[in-house]
Amino acid sequence: MLKTYQRAGLRLTYHEFGTGDPIVLLHGFPEDGQSWYAVSQRLVAAGYRTIIPEMRGYTPQASPVARTAYRTDHLAADIIGLLDTLQIQRVHLVGHDWGGQLAWKIAQWYPQRIKQLTVIATPHPKAMLWAYRHSNQLFRSAYVGLFQVPQLPERVVAQYLRRFLRRSGLNATEADRLSQKFQRPAKLTGPLNWYRALFLRDQPATPDDQIHVPTVFVWGQHDAFLGAAAAKKTADFIAAPYHFMVVNGGHWLPEERPELVTHAILIRH
Repeated sequence: MLKTYQRAGLRLTYHEFGTGDPIVLLHGFPEDGQSWYAVSQRLVAAGYRTIIPEMRGYTPQASPVARTAYRTDHLAADIIGLLDTLQIQRVHLVGHDWGGQLAWKIAQWYPQRIKQLTVIATPHPKAMLWAYRHSNQLFRSAYVGLFQVPQLPERVVAQYLRRFLRRSGLNATEADRLSQKFQRPAKLTGPLNWYRALFLRDQPATPDDQIHVPTVFVWGQHDAFLGAAAAKKTADFIAAPYHFMVVNGGHWLPEERPELVTHAILIRH
């Protein structure tokens, strides 16, 4: 069921299914809340309540124009605001792709709100910085530089999105659905602003770069965008019980391997 909440003058939306212990699922780019449906159905069947936000920039009432509105601290505050709206003190947080990047930061900044963290595909941010200098990760992430250009990336992504998604391993049904959703370049400005704000300074001060909540990290060894160096280095930034799962899969694990992702989410420390 699609519901709404208000924060910072924005009308944000989220999907909610089932009852029981809450699990928040954060989607990536160029996905949306529906990208988690196959995983959510399995979690609900296992007795859990799933909450799937549509991220800032992905809905008309929550798409500010300025790239500064997409700093990671603002994005994190959206999720904490959702927990406050639902009166949830602590939650199991799950993120994939950009949702994974955000999940790492939320766990770092708000550990008191997180029971357990599960990240799919995306290494710890500091592990990524290390991998830029010690592996081919900078080459894998070259598209991030392209996305810094105004306006042009929207037109390019809108034109070639289906081809990009299919070549990187997403099934035809989801690739068709997402390419239709983002066929107008203007609808991509919000999502691409996540990349444009990537190098802006976040406001919350953090005591260290370590994650202090139990963590499961799932990485597909055929991921076209995120390499082994950063995935392995992530362990250096976890100061809590940690489980690293290397799987025979690519980048789009929530859509392509929902049973495996569900299993990873349900691992308990």
